[in-house]
Amino acid sequence: MSQSVRTRPAGSARALSEAYDTALLDLDGVVYAGGNAIVHAVESLAAARAGGMHLAYVTNNALRTPDAVAEHLTELGIAAEASDVITSAQAVARLIAEQVPAGARVLVVGGEGLRVALREQGLVPVESAEDEPAAVVQGYGGPELPWGRFAEACYAIARGVPWFASNTDLTIPGARGIAPGNGAAVEVVRIATGAEPRVAGKPLPPMHRETILRTGAERPLVVGDRLDTDIEGAFNGGVDSLLVLTGVTDGALLLAAEPRHRPTYVDADLRGLLVGQPEVVEAGDGFRCGGWTAVAGRERLELEGEGAALDGLRALCAVAWTVAGDGVCELDGGKALARLGL
Repeated sequence: MSQSVRTRPAGSARALSEAYDTALLDLDGVVYAGGNAIVHAVESLAAARAGGMHLAYVTNNALRTPDAVAEHLTELGIAAEASDVITSAQAVARLIAEQVPAGARVLVVGGEGLRVALREQGLVPVESAEDEPAAVVQGYGGPELPWGRFAEACYAIARGVPWFASNTDLTIPGARGIAPGNGAAVEVVRIATGAEPRVAGKPLPPMHRETILRTGAERPLVVGDRLDTDIEGAFNGGVDSLLVLTGVTDGALLLAAEPRHRPTYVDADLRGLLVGQPEVVEAGDGFRCGGWTAVAGRERLELEGEGAALDGLRALCAVAWTVAGDGVCELDGGKALARLGL
């Protein structure tokens, strides 16, 4: 994908599972939510894999180990091995290993996923600032992470120990709704110390590098539900992306996306992997996709026609992104989205 400003979703005459060799799939909001498979995910992934597409599961959640994630996917009916899973814990562990001596101690504020990833890199996880750590690493530790763990991190950082974070997602989706993510916990330590961590997870380059190293992908397609992690990570890596609307991003957020948050393709769910993508074409002063034509009015985005709601959304994206250029569209798209039921 070119780093030039994207002004419309792309089309594809071929099914995406044929056009790309590897799907780099986010988990929460894409494959499952609250531990349960998202509708159409299991059968869509099975069909893509049967057609020859390599599936890799890329998550910013540093709590669970790749073995645990693969086991969960298998329980949901999705064939997966631990080697198919890439976590931000692995990315940050590699980043730390490149900065500290072999066998160094690392103070862990997080869960088992971080400890396993550090050991894989030959590093020694420790629990206290008194253990003379060479680095501090912070990752999502689940709702039961003791408050004292933040204090240990602060003590070490105040002594000049370098601080790393697996990711800075402020929220994490769960069965009961949206909960604080590792980014919220990182803010606690940032406020207390005034320090800034080195971050490895999506959307930053260390995570993309880790994914390519572990998958060997040559024509990867990032598949995600978040503009500020999945889609921005694809942008930073210079690869194409598919946004699915099964997670946190809705139509309004998509229309207001700045250039680094604009996906290559947009679809409802993972069935989008198995089909081509319709072209969005210029039509007079606006853009047409399927049976819908979208134009920019004085104060709002306007939509005429009929057909599949997603085609209308793609046409609206083209207008909104074109009007916005390298900024953010400020035209009201609410009425047009309501007409699409989005």
